[in-house]
Amino acid sequence: MPRRVVITGIGVVSPLGIGHGALWEGLNAGRSAFAKPTIFDSSGFATKLAGQLPAEFSAKDYVPKSYRKAVKVMARDSEIAVAVAKLATEDAGLVTRGTLDGAPGTPTYPSERMGCQIGAGLINAETDELTSALATSTDEKGAFDYRKWGTVDGGGGGMNNLQPLWMLKYLPNMLACHVTIIHGCEGPSNTITCAEASGLLCMGEATRVIQRDAADICYAGGCESKVNLMGTLRWTLLNRLAPCAETENPASIVRPFDPDASGTILGEGGGLVVLEEREKAVARGANVYAEVVGFGAAHSPPPAYEAIRTKQNASGDDKPGDGPRFAIEAALAEAGIGIGEIDAIVPTGSGIPNADSDEAAGLRAVFGRKLADIPLVTITPAIGQSVAGHAGWQLAAAALAIKHQRLPASLNAGAPPADLRSGAASAKPAKLRHVLVVSCALGGQNAAAVLRQS
Repeated sequence: MPRRVVITGIGVVSPLGIGHGALWEGLNAGRSAFAKPTIFDSSGFATKLAGQLPAEFSAKDYVPKSYRKAVKVMARDSEIAVAVAKLATEDAGLVTRGTLDGAPGTPTYPSERMGCQIGAGLINAETDELTSALATSTDEKGAFDYRKWGTVDGGGGGMNNLQPLWMLKYLPNMLACHVTIIHGCEGPSNTITCAEASGLLCMGEATRVIQRDAADICYAGGCESKVNLMGTLRWTLLNRLAPCAETENPASIVRPFDPDASGTILGEGGGLVVLEEREKAVARGANVYAEVVGFGAAHSPPPAYEAIRTKQNASGDDKPGDGPRFAIEAALAEAGIGIGEIDAIVPTGSGIPNADSDEAAGLRAVFGRKLADIPLVTITPAIGQSVAGHAGWQLAAAALAIKHQRLPASLNAGAPPADLRSGAASAKPAKLRHVLVVSCALGGQNAAAVLRQS
């Protein structure tokens, strides 16, 4: 029998606030945190609102004093990662190299028995850093000149004007890099870059690492910030964002599983959970939120590429929803439970019609008529879509729902199909034994996990 894995710590930063308490309180209150962003000017975009972290957020508050200089070379995604790692560490009651910060003491676990798997995205360069260098690479007519950009012979080309260690700042694996250095994780470590599915895929890998006895504890989840010029521009060009004015009611914008929804809103943040081998967690008296009893992953033609999907559907090689379906079925099989034992589902539910329809097709293929009896906990209307960080939020919401035996409120100003219980609803007590988390990505990656009350 593989070793059992439980969640003993949750670290979250979201537009609703710092810490999992702020997330849980905001979700239960049915609040939406969308507002005009202050960290970049959104006035030129059709989508004027975003889910931004609180203004007081600073990574310097979440790293050891001896490590604060390193914040200068952190992208915002890395800053989020070190913050949620500290919050998760404190919540789990762990002593690590980072919490000791040179003081006498013994970490809860040896470094070689600590792992770290963090989902990350395409980190967007800070506009001022990049454009100040690009501006020095133009020809006489003001057009961008690749030769000037690539000049490295002291001619003053744009590439020479990027700040030192610029590339190091924007590598996706820097999130896990900083967390492992701070907390002394010298066991298995990895970075997965599969958009919305990244965080849940990382949780799956971390679970396997502990099950095969390669580590006793792992940080797992994902973090990302798309609330910036480049992130918003890319998602605007992908036609995935909902047009909205500064004065629009935030709670009315994102409408999960509504066929007539206009898109999603970008958010920033993420979450990490501390996964721990169950016997060791119980022996040290750790607070257990839930047990990870099933995981599955699968791939399908991405919702964004209709031409590929149409061709494969015609040949019979693929059906809408096959990716989510296979991932869910694998998670249920490992958990050893049937569809009637799932008490709630935390889906991706982005409010992007083609992505939501694929996820819905997968849910219908697995649960059939039973789906209409299962509540869906949709978090995107409250905090937005943080892409690689989204599944970290989903995991936190699922684990907290199990711990508190409560369904948070659901925001949805749209009209989802009757068999998808994702409409507007108030928070309420619920008997939650098993909760399913499903994460579906733009590129066709899908992941699912079953959490059980411990």
